[in-house]
Amino acid sequence: MAKKALITGVTGQDGSYLSEFLLDKGYEVYGMIRRSSVDYRERIAHLEGRENFHLRYGDLGDSMSLVAVIAQVRPDEIYNLAAQSHVQVSFDAPEFTADIDATGVLRVLEAVRNCGLADTCRIYQASTSELYGKVEEVPQNEDTPFHPYSPYAVAKQYGYWIVREYREAYNMFCCSGILFNHESERRGETFVTRKITLAASRIAQGKQDKLYLGNLSSLRDWGYAKDYVECMWLILQQDKPQDYVIASGVQHSVREFCELAFHYAGIELEFKGEGMDEKGIDKATGKVLVEVSPDFYRPTDVVNLFGDPSKAKRELGWNPQSTTFEELVKIMVDHDMAKVAVERAEEHIRLNLEEYLEKGVVK
Repeated sequence: MAKKALITGVTGQDGSYLSEFLLDKGYEVYGMIRRSSVDYRERIAHLEGRENFHLRYGDLGDSMSLVAVIAQVRPDEIYNLAAQSHVQVSFDAPEFTADIDATGVLRVLEAVRNCGLADTCRIYQASTSELYGKVEEVPQNEDTPFHPYSPYAVAKQYGYWIVREYREAYNMFCCSGILFNHESERRGETFVTRKITLAASRIAQGKQDKLYLGNLSSLRDWGYAKDYVECMWLILQQDKPQDYVIASGVQHSVREFCELAFHYAGIELEFKGEGMDEKGIDKATGKVLVEVSPDFYRPTDVVNLFGDPSKAKRELGWNPQSTTFEELVKIMVDHDMAKVAVERAEEHIRLNLEEYLEKGVVK
Protein backbone atom coordinates (compact mmCIF):
# COMPACT_ATOMS: atom_id res chain seq x y z
CA MET A 1 0.00 0.00 0.00
CA ALA A 2 1.08 3.57 -0.67
CA LYS A 3 2.50 5.52 2.24
CA LYS A 4 0.22 8.19 3.68
CA ALA A 5 1.57 11.65 4.51
CA LEU A 6 -0.20 14.44 6.37
CA ILE A 7 1.00 17.97 5.65
CA THR A 8 0.00 20.90 7.85
CA GLY A 9 0.47 24.24 6.13
CA VAL A 10 -0.28 22.56 2.80
CA THR A 11 -1.44 25.81 1.19
CA GLY A 12 1.91 27.51 1.77
CA GLN A 13 4.95 27.66 -0.46
CA ASP A 14 6.64 24.60 1.07
CA GLY A 15 3.40 22.67 1.45
CA SER A 16 2.55 22.96 -2.22
CA TYR A 17 6.01 21.86 -3.38
CA LEU A 18 6.13 19.01 -0.85
CA SER A 19 2.70 17.81 -1.99
CA GLU A 20 3.91 17.64 -5.59
CA PHE A 21 7.10 15.86 -4.52
CA LEU A 22 5.32 13.21 -2.44
CA LEU A 23 2.63 12.59 -5.06
CA ASP A 24 5.39 11.94 -7.59
CA LYS A 25 6.85 9.45 -5.07
CA GLY A 26 3.54 7.56 -5.03
CA TYR A 27 2.32 8.80 -1.65
CA GLU A 28 -1.28 9.37 -0.67
CA VAL A 29 -1.15 12.98 0.47
CA TYR A 30 -3.50 14.59 2.99
CA GLY A 31 -3.28 18.34 3.45
CA MET A 32 -4.67 20.06 6.52
CA ILE A 33 -6.30 23.43 5.94
CA ARG A 34 -8.07 25.99 8.08
CA ARG A 35 -11.63 27.11 7.35
CA SER A 36 -11.66 30.59 5.84
CA SER A 37 -14.13 32.78 3.96
CA VAL A 38 -11.25 33.88 1.73
CA ASP A 39 -9.85 31.46 -0.86
CA TYR A 40 -6.15 31.00 -0.15
CA ARG A 41 -5.60 27.71 -2.01
CA GLU A 42 -4.14 29.05 -5.24
CA ARG A 43 -0.82 27.25 -4.67
CA ILE A 44 -2.51 23.83 -4.55
CA ALA A 45 -5.46 24.43 -6.90
CA HIS A 46 -3.75 22.38 -9.62
CA LEU A 47 -3.56 19.40 -7.24
CA GLU A 48 -7.20 19.35 -6.16
CA GLY A 49 -9.03 16.56 -7.91
CA ARG A 50 -5.97 14.30 -8.18
CA GLU A 51 -6.80 10.80 -6.99
CA ASN A 52 -4.23 10.67 -4.18
CA PHE A 53 -4.55 14.24 -2.92
CA HIS A 54 -7.02 15.00 -0.14
CA LEU A 55 -7.81 17.99 2.08
CA ARG A 56 -8.97 17.89 5.69
CA TYR A 57 -10.01 20.76 7.96
CA GLY A 58 -7.98 21.31 11.12
CA ASP A 59 -6.00 23.91 13.01
CA LEU A 60 -2.80 23.87 15.08
CA GLY A 61 -4.66 25.99 17.62
CA ASP A 62 -7.31 23.29 18.13
CA SER A 63 -6.07 20.01 19.62
CA MET A 64 -9.40 18.28 19.09
CA SER A 65 -9.30 18.89 15.36
CA LEU A 66 -5.72 17.58 15.21
CA VAL A 67 -6.66 14.39 16.98
CA ALA A 68 -9.66 13.94 14.66
CA VAL A 69 -7.61 14.41 11.48
CA ILE A 70 -4.72 12.19 12.61
CA ALA A 71 -7.08 9.47 13.86
CA GLN A 72 -8.90 9.45 10.53
CA VAL A 73 -5.85 9.58 8.26
CA ARG A 74 -3.47 7.49 10.41
CA PRO A 75 -0.47 8.82 8.50
CA ASP A 76 2.91 7.15 8.15
CA GLU A 77 4.56 10.59 8.02
CA ILE A 78 3.56 14.04 9.25
CA TYR A 79 5.19 17.19 7.93
CA ASN A 80 4.36 20.06 10.29
CA LEU A 81 4.90 23.09 8.06
CA ALA A 82 2.08 25.26 9.41
CA ALA A 83 3.16 28.36 11.32
CA GLN A 84 2.81 32.07 11.71
CA SER A 85 5.99 32.44 9.69
CA HIS A 86 6.51 36.18 9.28
CA VAL A 87 9.16 37.57 11.65
CA GLN A 88 7.87 41.16 11.62
CA VAL A 89 4.29 40.03 12.25
CA SER A 90 5.48 38.12 15.32
CA PHE A 91 6.29 41.45 16.98
CA ASP A 92 2.73 42.61 16.29
CA ALA A 93 1.04 39.31 17.23
CA PRO A 94 3.38 37.58 19.70
CA GLU A 95 0.69 35.63 21.56
CA PHE A 96 -0.80 34.15 18.39
CA THR A 97 2.70 33.31 17.16
CA ALA A 98 3.48 31.48 20.40
CA ASP A 99 0.20 29.56 20.32
CA ILE A 100 0.75 28.24 16.78
CA ASP A 101 4.54 28.01 16.46
CA ALA A 102 5.25 26.70 19.96
CA THR A 103 2.18 25.08 21.53
CA GLY A 104 0.95 23.97 18.09
CA VAL A 105 3.96 21.65 17.78
CA LEU A 106 3.17 20.13 21.17
CA ARG A 107 -0.44 19.55 20.06
CA VAL A 108 0.74 17.63 16.99
CA LEU A 109 3.04 15.41 19.06
CA GLU A 110 0.38 14.72 21.67
CA ALA A 111 -2.23 13.99 18.99
CA VAL A 112 0.07 11.34 17.52
CA ARG A 113 0.50 9.74 20.95
CA ASN A 114 -3.23 9.91 21.74
CA CYS A 115 -4.01 8.19 18.44
CA GLY A 116 -1.64 5.32 19.25
CA LEU A 117 0.77 6.16 16.44
CA ALA A 118 3.86 7.03 18.49
CA ASP A 119 5.69 3.89 17.29
CA THR A 120 4.72 4.08 13.62
CA CYS A 121 4.34 7.70 12.57
CA ARG A 122 7.41 9.75 11.65
CA ILE A 123 7.21 13.50 12.20
CA TYR A 124 9.09 16.31 10.51
CA GLN A 125 9.06 19.72 12.21
CA ALA A 126 9.86 22.80 10.13
CA SER A 127 12.33 24.70 12.27
CA THR A 128 14.15 27.88 11.28
CA SER A 129 17.54 29.58 11.03
CA GLU A 130 16.00 32.41 13.06
CA LEU A 131 16.85 30.25 16.09
CA TYR A 132 20.43 31.47 15.70
CA GLY A 133 19.23 35.07 15.76
CA LYS A 134 21.97 37.21 17.26
CA VAL A 135 24.49 34.77 15.85
CA GLU A 136 27.33 33.48 17.99
CA GLU A 137 29.32 31.87 15.16
CA VAL A 138 29.43 31.93 11.36
CA PRO A 139 28.49 29.76 9.56
CA GLN A 140 25.81 28.07 11.66
CA ASN A 141 25.49 24.29 11.95
CA GLU A 142 23.60 21.78 14.11
CA ASP A 143 25.87 22.49 17.11
CA THR A 144 25.81 26.30 16.96
CA PRO A 145 24.21 27.82 20.11
CA PHE A 146 20.77 29.36 19.65
CA HIS A 147 20.13 33.03 20.40
CA PRO A 148 16.57 33.76 19.20
CA TYR A 149 15.98 37.41 18.46
CA SER A 150 12.23 37.76 17.78
CA PRO A 151 8.96 36.38 19.18
CA TYR A 152 8.83 34.11 16.13
CA ALA A 153 12.28 32.69 16.85
CA VAL A 154 11.53 32.19 20.56
CA ALA A 155 8.33 30.30 19.72
CA LYS A 156 10.17 28.19 17.16
CA GLN A 157 12.83 27.35 19.74
CA TYR A 158 10.17 25.81 21.97
CA GLY A 159 9.00 23.79 18.97
CA TYR A 160 12.54 22.58 18.35
CA TRP A 161 13.13 21.51 21.95
CA ILE A 162 9.74 19.86 22.46
CA VAL A 163 10.48 17.69 19.41
CA ARG A 164 13.82 16.72 20.98
CA GLU A 165 12.08 15.97 24.28
CA TYR A 166 9.46 13.69 22.72
CA ARG A 167 12.15 11.91 20.73
CA GLU A 168 14.10 11.14 23.89
CA ALA A 169 11.22 10.67 26.35
CA TYR A 170 8.91 8.56 24.17
CA ASN A 171 11.34 7.20 21.56
CA MET A 172 9.31 8.85 18.79
CA PHE A 173 10.77 9.31 15.31
CA CYS A 174 10.50 13.09 15.21
CA CYS A 175 13.05 15.45 13.68
CA SER A 176 13.58 19.14 12.98
CA GLY A 177 14.90 20.60 9.78
CA ILE A 178 16.56 23.93 10.60
CA LEU A 179 15.59 25.70 7.41
CA PHE A 180 17.49 28.73 6.23
CA ASN A 181 15.74 31.21 3.95
CA HIS A 182 14.17 29.39 1.04
CA GLU A 183 12.35 31.28 -1.66
CA SER A 184 10.46 30.69 -4.89
CA GLU A 185 7.94 32.19 -7.27
CA ARG A 186 5.31 30.94 -4.80
CA ARG A 187 6.72 32.94 -1.88
CA GLY A 188 4.23 35.25 -0.16
CA GLU A 189 4.33 38.80 -1.46
CA THR A 190 5.05 40.30 1.97
CA PHE A 191 8.42 38.52 2.24
CA VAL A 192 11.38 40.64 1.22
CA THR A 193 12.59 38.52 -1.71
CA ARG A 194 9.18 38.40 -3.40
CA LYS A 195 8.62 42.05 -2.56
CA ILE A 196 11.84 42.85 -4.44
CA THR A 197 11.14 40.70 -7.52
CA LEU A 198 7.60 42.03 -7.83
CA ALA A 199 8.74 45.65 -7.42
CA ALA A 200 11.53 45.21 -9.99
CA SER A 201 9.00 43.77 -12.44
CA ARG A 202 6.46 46.52 -11.83
CA ILE A 203 9.05 49.31 -12.06
CA ALA A 204 10.41 47.84 -15.29
CA GLN A 205 6.90 47.84 -16.77
CA GLY A 206 5.91 51.28 -15.50
CA LYS A 207 3.50 50.09 -12.82
CA GLN A 208 5.46 51.26 -9.75
CA ASP A 209 7.79 54.17 -9.08
CA LYS A 210 9.93 53.08 -6.15
CA LEU A 211 10.77 50.24 -3.77
CA TYR A 212 11.21 50.81 -0.03
CA LEU A 213 13.26 48.32 2.00
CA GLY A 214 14.82 47.95 5.46
CA ASN A 215 18.42 47.04 6.20
CA LEU A 216 20.12 46.49 2.82
CA SER A 217 23.22 45.03 4.47
CA SER A 218 21.41 42.12 6.15
CA LEU A 219 23.05 38.85 5.11
CA ARG A 220 21.02 35.74 4.31
CA ASP A 221 21.49 32.22 3.01
CA TRP A 222 18.88 31.91 0.25
CA GLY A 223 17.94 28.64 -1.44
CA TYR A 224 15.14 27.36 -3.66
CA ALA A 225 12.14 26.00 -1.75
CA LYS A 226 11.49 23.36 -4.40
CA ASP A 227 14.90 21.84 -3.64
CA TYR A 228 14.47 22.05 0.13
CA VAL A 229 11.35 19.86 0.32
CA GLU A 230 13.43 16.93 -0.94
CA CYS A 231 15.65 17.33 2.13
CA MET A 232 12.58 17.28 4.41
CA TRP A 233 11.60 13.93 2.93
CA LEU A 234 15.13 12.53 3.14
CA ILE A 235 15.27 13.35 6.86
CA LEU A 236 12.31 11.03 7.53
CA GLN A 237 13.77 8.19 5.44
CA GLN A 238 16.80 7.66 7.70
CA ASP A 239 17.24 4.80 10.17
CA LYS A 240 17.75 7.17 13.08
CA PRO A 241 15.86 10.41 13.84
CA GLN A 242 18.17 13.44 13.77
CA ASP A 243 18.01 17.19 13.23
CA TYR A 244 19.61 18.79 10.19
CA VAL A 245 20.51 22.26 8.92
CA ILE A 246 18.91 22.81 5.51
CA ALA A 247 20.78 25.62 3.76
CA SER A 248 22.49 26.51 0.50
CA GLY A 249 25.86 27.23 2.11
CA VAL A 250 26.11 30.52 0.18
CA GLN A 251 25.47 33.98 1.62
CA HIS A 252 24.28 37.23 0.00
CA SER A 253 23.03 40.61 1.20
CA VAL A 254 19.59 42.10 0.58
CA ARG A 255 21.41 44.66 -1.57
CA GLU A 256 22.86 41.91 -3.77
CA PHE A 257 19.46 40.27 -4.16
CA CYS A 258 18.03 43.63 -5.16
CA GLU A 259 20.76 44.33 -7.71
CA LEU A 260 20.34 40.94 -9.35
CA ALA A 261 16.53 41.10 -9.45
CA PHE A 262 16.57 44.49 -11.14
CA HIS A 263 19.25 43.24 -13.54
CA TYR A 264 17.01 40.37 -14.67
CA ALA A 265 14.17 42.89 -15.06
CA GLY A 266 16.37 44.95 -17.40
CA ILE A 267 17.50 47.67 -14.99
CA GLU A 268 21.07 48.16 -13.77
CA LEU A 269 21.18 49.61 -10.27
CA GLU A 270 23.96 51.52 -8.53
CA PHE A 271 23.79 51.97 -4.76
CA LYS A 272 25.03 55.20 -3.21
CA GLY A 273 25.09 56.44 0.38
CA GLU A 274 25.07 54.56 3.66
CA GLY A 275 22.53 53.39 6.24
CA MET A 276 19.21 55.17 6.12
CA ASP A 277 20.50 57.46 3.35
CA GLU A 278 21.44 54.66 0.94
CA LYS A 279 19.63 54.69 -2.39
CA GLY A 280 19.46 52.44 -5.44
CA ILE A 281 19.79 54.49 -8.60
CA ASP A 282 19.01 53.48 -12.18
CA LYS A 283 22.36 53.85 -13.99
CA ALA A 284 20.65 54.66 -17.28
CA THR A 285 18.32 57.42 -16.08
CA GLY A 286 19.73 58.54 -12.71
CA LYS A 287 16.29 57.98 -11.17
CA VAL A 288 16.12 56.77 -7.56
CA LEU A 289 14.30 53.43 -7.58
CA VAL A 290 15.19 51.98 -4.15
CA GLU A 291 15.17 53.77 -0.79
CA VAL A 292 15.55 52.70 2.83
CA SER A 293 12.59 53.22 5.17
CA PRO A 294 12.63 53.02 8.99
CA ASP A 295 9.20 51.36 8.77
CA PHE A 296 10.90 48.12 7.74
CA TYR A 297 13.39 47.94 10.60
CA ARG A 298 12.54 45.48 13.39
CA PRO A 299 12.88 46.12 17.15
CA THR A 300 15.63 43.46 17.09
CA ASP A 301 17.06 42.46 13.74
CA VAL A 302 18.99 39.37 12.63
CA VAL A 303 21.73 40.44 10.24
CA ASN A 304 24.04 37.47 9.54
CA LEU A 305 22.49 34.09 8.76
CA PHE A 306 24.77 31.65 6.96
CA GLY A 307 24.09 27.90 7.07
CA ASP A 308 26.50 24.99 6.92
CA PRO A 309 24.67 22.06 5.20
CA SER A 310 27.64 19.67 5.47
CA LYS A 311 25.77 17.11 7.58
CA ALA A 312 22.80 16.98 5.18
CA LYS A 313 25.16 16.62 2.22
CA ARG A 314 27.18 13.88 3.91
CA GLU A 315 24.44 11.81 5.55
CA LEU A 316 21.44 12.42 3.30
CA GLY A 317 23.20 12.77 -0.03
CA TRP A 318 21.36 16.05 -0.58
CA ASN A 319 22.64 18.68 -3.02
CA PRO A 320 21.96 22.20 -1.67
CA GLN A 321 23.15 23.77 -4.93
CA SER A 322 20.70 22.10 -7.33
CA THR A 323 19.48 25.63 -8.02
CA THR A 324 22.02 28.44 -7.67
CA PHE A 325 21.31 31.83 -6.14
CA GLU A 326 21.41 33.44 -9.58
CA GLU A 327 19.02 30.84 -11.02
CA LEU A 328 16.64 31.32 -8.08
CA VAL A 329 16.43 35.09 -8.56
CA LYS A 330 15.91 34.68 -12.31
CA ILE A 331 13.11 32.14 -11.79
CA MET A 332 11.34 34.57 -9.46
CA VAL A 333 11.81 37.61 -11.71
CA ASP A 334 10.72 35.77 -14.85
CA HIS A 335 7.57 34.66 -13.06
CA ASP A 336 6.79 38.15 -11.77
CA MET A 337 7.55 39.86 -15.09
CA ALA A 338 4.96 37.58 -16.68
CA LYS A 339 2.52 38.16 -13.79
CA VAL A 340 2.78 41.95 -14.12
CA ALA A 341 2.40 41.74 -17.92
CA VAL A 342 -0.87 39.84 -17.46
CA GLU A 343 -2.05 42.40 -14.89
CA ARG A 344 -1.27 45.22 -17.33
CA ALA A 345 -3.17 43.49 -20.13
CA GLU A 346 -6.19 42.91 -17.88
CA GLU A 347 -6.14 46.55 -16.77
CA HIS A 348 -5.95 47.71 -20.40
CA ILE A 349 -8.99 45.60 -21.29
CA ARG A 350 -10.90 46.90 -18.27
CA LEU A 351 -10.14 50.54 -19.07
CA ASN A 352 -11.13 50.09 -22.70
CA LEU A 353 -14.37 48.42 -21.67
CA GLU A 354 -15.18 51.27 -19.27
CA GLU A 355 -14.50 53.78 -22.02
CA TYR A 356 -16.78 51.94 -24.44
CA LEU A 357 -19.52 51.77 -21.80
CA GLU A 358 -19.26 55.52 -21.17
CA LYS A 359 -19.59 56.23 -24.90
CA GLY A 360 -22.51 53.84 -25.21
CA VAL A 361 -20.66 51.64 -27.66
CA VAL A 362 -21.19 48.56 -25.48
CA LYS A 363 -24.39 47.93 -23.55
